[in-house]
Amino acid sequence: MAKLTKKQKEALSKVEKGRLYNLQEGSALVKEVNIAKFDASVDIAVRLGVDPRKANQMVRGVVSLPHGTGKDVKVLALVTPDKEAEAKEAGADYVGLDEYLDKIKNGWTDVDVIVTMPAVMGKLGPLGRVLGPRGLMPNPKSGTVTMEVGKAVAEVKSGKIDFKVDKYGIVHAAIGKVSFEADKLKENAQELIQTLIKLKPTAAKGTYVKSIYLSSTMSPGIAIDTKSVN
Repeated sequence: MAKLTKKQKEALSKVEKGRLYNLQEGSALVKEVNIAKFDASVDIAVRLGVDPRKANQMVRGVVSLPHGTGKDVKVLALVTPDKEAEAKEAGADYVGLDEYLDKIKNGWTDVDVIVTMPAVMGKLGPLGRVLGPRGLMPNPKSGTVTMEVGKAVAEVKSGKIDFKVDKYGIVHAAIGKVSFEADKLKENAQELIQTLIKLKPTAAKGTYVKSIYLSSTMSPGIAIDTKSVN
């Protein structure tokens, strides 16, 4: 096991072992225990009482974080010529169709989100092997397959994220940067958690929100008291 550095030990010492912090405390502490020399992402991990192997217990959705993620999200709009101006005006970083489909076929995936139209989805099908594993395949449920291309691009740029429970029943999401004020991190976390609660499957039994952890890149995890957010 690798030895902890002096900074890592110092960060760990600030997190009380066995203690559950409320969301306000956790949002302030995650800033304190950051040891990265860059503006690290703040991530949340919410473990849900669901069995994702069962279709009626899959939790997936989108949420617009009130203060954004702090990340400059690169958006590719795969649209027909009549929608190009709308996508560009909304802030899409790359706009076009066939030229970008060819680039993706050749392995180019230097974007964070792809927004497209229903009529274009047929052309994207064969690219599923490239886009799927990278989480880039547009989906109507996440609002990235739509005729309202400009609106979708603007929402993604301003902090709309999509999430999906993994095979262990955990939802992972970035909710900001350590440079954010603690209140803003708290409000972003609350927005995501409340959205998850609204999406509780009727088939899920027992405790739904089992645990919540906040952390930044390279920092220890901070356990959040689930009762403070329900």
